[in-house]
Amino acid sequence: MKRIMFIGKSGCGKTTLIQSLQKLPQEYKKTQTVETVGTAIDTPGEYMERKNLFFALTVTAMDAEQILFVIDCTDDMTTFMPGMNGFFCCPVAGAVTKIDCAASRQSIENAKDQLSVAGAGKIFCVSSVTGEGMDALRRYLLQPV
Repeated sequence: MKRIMFIGKSGCGKTTLIQSLQKLPQEYKKTQTVETVGTAIDTPGEYMERKNLFFALTVTAMDAEQILFVIDCTDDMTTFMPGMNGFFCCPVAGAVTKIDCAASRQSIENAKDQLSVAGAGKIFCVSSVTGEGMDALRRYLLQPV
């Protein structure tokens, strides 16, 4: 798998998604610093939530071959800036997480729209709990850049 950097708010499911993709036991763990898990680069949600820390994402992305914007479909708040993919020098895809907890299909569509506006190319809807959509995302991430 290529080096993939996961970006999203705290609690959106980045770490759980990484564990699921790599078929590791799912254990909740608050990511406090940038961590490497296999070929994945797990970033703290605070880097998205506090604009004065955003520069850390652009610097860390220099080691990535792929960016994955991660958004929780149960959270109505806007996370990603329009055209945010332009901050990065590698392809950007998106993942809508927690689809098994979605209040409605519309909440999933809203999350997909937000990722699209942010510049994510391919967008996947996944559940780390049920496994829905995980195989398609895994196959995509295994493809060469």
